[in-house]
Amino acid sequence: MANQATYSVSTLCRVLGVSPSGYYAWRNRVPSRRKVADATLTELIRKIHCSSRRTYGAPRVHAELSDQGFAVSQKRVARLMRSQGLQGASRRRWIRTTVRQEKAHPAPDLVKREFTAPAPNRLWASSTQRYFL
Repeated sequence: MANQATYSVSTLCRVLGVSPSGYYAWRNRVPSRRKVADATLTELIRKIHCSSRRTYGAPRVHAELSDQGFAVSQKRVARLMRSQGLQGASRRRWIRTTVRQEKAHPAPDLVKREFTAPAPNRLWASSTQRYFL
């Protein structure tokens, strides 16, 4: 604990709403089987990801693990990759459709936000002008 030098463990546990015996039990507890398996699996994922020149994402890493005989879900692979900051390379070009200029002025609102006409075929609106017949 970062503040253990300043405050006692009993004070910190009281503030956090944890019993001191629970804190010591947590601190001395051995890692769970799942945590140990996650650590082992993370190392395998890291090796597969690096051997693919950091291009494989979770689906391909999952397929590679399946080929090696590991029964693991793709969601678990994705979770472990996300926790390690690993992601696949995307070959797609990201298209940015609108780039607004900072000094550009918005088009004038000639309709004054009134989109209902007094009668049919009486109000025509376009991006540049407003027409009344």
